Amino acid sequence: MQIQSLAIPDVKIITPVRHADERGFFSEVYNSAALLAHGIDIPFVQDNQSLSVPQGTVRGLHFQTAPFAQAKLVRVLRGAIFDVAVDLRQNSPTFGQHVSAVLTAAEGNQILVPIGFAHGFATLEPNTEILYKVSAPYSREHDKGLLWNDAALGIAWPVAPEAAVLSAKDRAQPTLTQIGNPF
Repeated sequence: MQIQSLAIPDVKIITPVRHADERGFFSEVYNSAALLAHGIDIPFVQDNQSLSVPQGTVRGLHFQTAPFAQAKLVRVLRGAIFDVAVDLRQNSPTFGQHVSAVLTAAEGNQILVPIGFAHGFATLEPNTEILYKVSAPYSREHDKGLLWNDAALGIAWPVAPEAAVLSAKDRAQPTLTQIGNPF
């Protein structure tokens, strides 16, 4: 398992080893002992799956507040995404900054987004399917969001605002200056 820190070191790209032969491949995509050996000790409690049919679908930027704040381990089962994590930890030197990565089913890479970050993605291919682990169950009361294209974040999304396929909820999320201090 290869683990690489991004520019905000708490966010990591995890790439499991694939053992390939003429039949295809085998890979351990999650191994708590292997992650613990790299200092990652997150008790995941739930798996979520999403399918985004149109290319250019944007989901996010989402987070949950305490006591249901979530870490996420995100991977692509089919297709590809441009994935983003925004640091919302008020006392962090990287507060309001973001990191991004391209995750693909072909590469099998994953992103680990710790508690204290808003998370979102844009699909780069049609029929993109995502599977992600979370460290706390969903709570409607604690479910929050951040406007995906807030200019203050400076995210270079691979889809123009007028072409993005969004939920009504994601179109109406507050900006960074409007969310207060969630963490």
